[in-house]
Amino acid sequence: MMTQPTHVDGNAAGGAFAEVLGFDVTTTTLTCAGCGCVGAFAESHVYNRAPGIVVRCPGCEDVLARLVRTPTDVWLELRGAQSWPIPIPTR
Repeated sequence: MMTQPTHVDGNAAGGAFAEVLGFDVTTTTLTCAGCGCVGAFAESHVYNRAPGIVVRCPGCEDVLARLVRTPTDVWLELRGAQSWPIPIPTR
């Protein structure tokens, strides 16, 4: 019997976050507020089998971000990421 993985990588949540934030988040570098681990969003652990998406640090599994979509709103919480640099589009 094969067991299913408990998480996928950050690429699986890239589209949902890009839709809300307006840019491709998969190459953005996140710094975990818990352990200081620095890595690309694409390397994070994503749990998306719940009502929302939970993004966790691959180093310590602390929550980096949460995204929940309701019929009227999108709830976004980023407090677990110490920094989240946002690229400025070139003209």
